Order: sequence, then C-alpha cells, then structure tokens
Amino acid sequence: MTERSEQIGRIWERDPTVWTGADEAKWLGWLDEPRRMGERVAELDAFADSVAEENLDAVVLFGMGGSSLAPEVLRRTFGVESFHVLDTTHPEAIRNLERSIDLERTLFVSASKSGGTLETRSHTDYFWEKSGKKGSRFIAITDPGSELEHLAGERRFRHVFPGEPTIGGRYSALSPFGIVPAALMGIDVARLLANADRMADICRSDSGNPGYELGRQFGTGWREGRDKVCIAETSGGFGLWAEQLIAESTGKQGKGLVPAPGESPDGPDRQAAEPQIADPYALGGEFFRWEFAVAVAGAFLEINPFDQPDVQAAKDKTNEVLATGEEPAVEPEGSIDELLAQAKERDYVCVQAFIEPGDENDHRIADLVRKLRRRTGLVVTHGYGPRYLHSTGQLHKGGPNTGLFLQVVDDPGDELKIPGRPFGFRRLIRAQAAGDYASLKERGRRVARVHLEEI
Repeated sequence: MTERSEQIGRIWERDPTVWTGADEAKWLGWLDEPRRMGERVAELDAFADSVAEENLDAVVLFGMGGSSLAPEVLRRTFGVESFHVLDTTHPEAIRNLERSIDLERTLFVSASKSGGTLETRSHTDYFWEKSGKKGSRFIAITDPGSELEHLAGERRFRHVFPGEPTIGGRYSALSPFGIVPAALMGIDVARLLANADRMADICRSDSGNPGYELGRQFGTGWREGRDKVCIAETSGGFGLWAEQLIAESTGKQGKGLVPAPGESPDGPDRQAAEPQIADPYALGGEFFRWEFAVAVAGAFLEINPFDQPDVQAAKDKTNEVLATGEEPAVEPEGSIDELLAQAKERDYVCVQAFIEPGDENDHRIADLVRKLRRRTGLVVTHGYGPRYLHSTGQLHKGGPNTGLFLQVVDDPGDELKIPGRPFGFRRLIRAQAAGDYASLKERGRRVARVHLEEI
C-alpha cells in the first residue's frame, strides 16, 4: 500500500494518529455530512417553502466565523440580495441594517454552534426587542443542549435546527449552518449536496483524489517554505470562507499556512490555489474538497487541524476590558512607517479593520492594501474586526511570528444599547479591538494602531 492510499484510508477510518493522536477522531463528522444532510432535504425544502409562502422581504442571519462565512459566500455566489449576514458589532452597521429592512417582514436566523457566541447573542437580543419579541420571526441553528437552544425554547422560536456536534465550526459549511441558510435563499439544496456527496466519494480514491492532491500541495509547499496560500479571486468571495478553514486549522504551535485571497502567487514564499467553481452549485463539492485538503495538510504540518487553542486569548482580553466598566482606550499607537521598518523577508502584513463595513470603507482598505503591497513586496492580508477574530485570529496568535499587524479603528458613533448587558455595541467593538491588540502584543507580535483618517 502506498503512503498516499494509507493516509487516505486512515482519514476515512477516523484514525487520529494521522495527525497527533489526540481528540481528532471526535471531529470528523464532516466526512459524512453531505450524505446525512442529503437525507434531510425534504425537511429543509418544506421549511423553506413555508417561509416563502409568507412573502417576507428579507432574511437576516446573525453568526460569526463558521456560522456566517459559508452563508456569506453562498449569498454572494448566488446573488441573493434579500439575504443579509450580520457579523459585525459596529453600531453604525447595525443601525444601517435596521434601517434597510422592514422588521415586520423579516425572518431572523440566530446561528451559533456553542450557543454562547457573544456577538450572535447580542445581535439576537437587540433585534428580538426591536421586532416586538415575536418568536415566529426567529429560528436558531445550534448544537443540541446549547444556551441558544434553551433561549429559543423559552422565546418560542419558530424552529430550531440542531447542528452535528462532531463537526467544528470551520468544517460546518455542508451542515445545517450552511445548508439551512442556502434553503432560505431559494437554492436547490438537493443539487448542492449531491455535488458535495460526489466529491466526498471521489476523495476516497487512491488516485485522482482532488482533495488529497490539494492538501499534499499545501503540505509540501509549506515544507518548502511556501507558506502563503494565494487563493484566486472568485465572484462569490470563496476566499472569505477558505481563509478561516486554512488559518484556524493550521495556525498553531508556531506553524501555519497563511491564506492570502487575491494575492499574486509569484514569490518564493507563495503557492497558488484555484477554487474550481464552474457554476454556483459546484460550491458544494468545493467546500468538501477544501475541507479534505486542509485535513491532509494538517498531517504534513504534524498538528491537530481541528482545535483552536489560541482563539480564547482575544475573548479573554475583551472580557477583561469590558469588566472595567469603562470606555476602552483605543488610541493610535506607533505608525505605518515604524511597523513596516520591522519587516523581514517572507513576512506578511495583516490589516485588521475595526471599522464600519461597507462600500466606501471597502475601497479605502483596498487602497491601503495596494499601498502596503507596493511598499513592502510582501503578501498583504486584511479582514474586518471582529469577524476575523473568528476566522484568522488563531493563526495571528498561534502561527509563526511572521506577521506585521496594522489595526485600523474609527469612531463607532453613539452607543447602541444591547438588551440585558451592561455595555452596548460601541463599547463592545472597542473592547474587541483593545483586547486583540493587547493579546498580540503579549505574544510578541509586531503591531501598530492607526485611525481610519490617517490611512
């Protein structure tokens, strides 16, 4: 038996010694999820039809990381304008969303595997109050027994879709966290899942296994020093989802692949990765191919691709800041020039934008990225906070110390109260910025903070 066929076989046999021999076997439910979800298509279609019959204007999903990124990519890929994903705590973004929808004609989806995600719970409580506490306008997607499941029961939510506990968040695209939103978008989920199921079958093969081949490319590239994975742009923003999968799975123990959507693959520390999305429904297979690939890459890096030991650090720091009861100090510190002066060959620059998402600021961040790329010749990545804390944050703290981190902040505007909390969204996003900055500094990362008006 070849090394390739042995490794593929052991992955499908749930053998944790493919990686570190720790608890990996309990996180491999994603291998079977396309088939499992395929058996639930009739249930999902019936629910989506019942919602469609009400002629609602919009669906709003509250989620972070693995609960929001696959729905966002699906929304963009299929061009569904009536579906909104809220994964920011910026008060102005929340106000703008509220102004853009008719609260009486909107279905709200609260999605959190743990059921305790602070941002998701805060969004849920805010819109619960604003929409008149109507349980028929809310559904939940969460793992069995979670706080959110209990809350949904107390508030008589319209429906609760249970997640699969043997799947981690970043591997949940083909679970209810991705497929329920897909059904609500009017996507043919049977077709999407059939595509994923076909890819799962192909990824059992010893030869012509696209998931294994991509994972081997990632792993051998990393061993050769090509640790920046330059993901080709797609119209649906596939890289948004893939960067969490790669960063959170591999960025630990001082190792890691650095996902870089949209960056040029030309350079000695880079490798190209091209999503294969011939039509929107090919997303189903591509989600699975990349999940399998990153699991394979984890074996090359000799890490557990299913844990996230450093994610809690920023959350703890945020809670420390919030516990003071005071407005967090989020002032400029250092400068872009001082940060870039510390750059070394094979480093990367990461822009962490705790600002209001939207077209105008998207353009400003894109301009900043271009300038940083020209000045340094390095790979430049970027993300909005707090979204990236649930995506690439694990890599930033647990991966190699090759990042130059530039935090960009703005004035979040007036406070926006969160029901039942001693703080509002303004204080929350500032605490998240302060907490992550402190966490990076504690770990000896090179950091600077600038105001949006300075860039």
